[in-house]
Amino acid sequence: MIKEMQVVGITIDPGTQSPIVILRDLENRNILPIWIGILEANAIAVGLEKVKLPRPMTHDLFKNVMEQLGVSLKKIEITDIKDNTYYAVLHLETGGKTLTIDSRPSDALAIAIRLGAPILVHESVIEKAVRVEAEGGQDKDKWAELLEKMDPEDFSKYKM
Repeated sequence: MIKEMQVVGITIDPGTQSPIVILRDLENRNILPIWIGILEANAIAVGLEKVKLPRPMTHDLFKNVMEQLGVSLKKIEITDIKDNTYYAVLHLETGGKTLTIDSRPSDALAIAIRLGAPILVHESVIEKAVRVEAEGGQDKDKWAELLEKMDPEDFSKYKM
């Protein structure tokens, strides 16, 4: 089964000081934290905040090239997690043809945000991620508690 999710923000892991992009399903039942790099966090934050930069960043360039070539992004999917590494694909359409392109989730999210494409996550990823977090000393309830305590102003305020 696949769930549609949305990026609700970016926060910092209090233990590791690493950026985390937070996805939540549309029914507010599942939260999926994905640890990402600082540059990826910045790219996602710029997209979330709709910041207009004087020159295009990589994901803006990708969007511009797609638009100029008549390629549309139908959706992104986060398809798997193996050894704490997430996997994603872009579903592109051009000239009546559908293409599936391998991507890092952080890049897929940054592009989807810019193009307004749906973000889909396989339910197995959510289940595996919760188990991985539980084994790492975190559990779903602890994450839910942490996120509930955070001020919404904290989300998407991550700057380099």
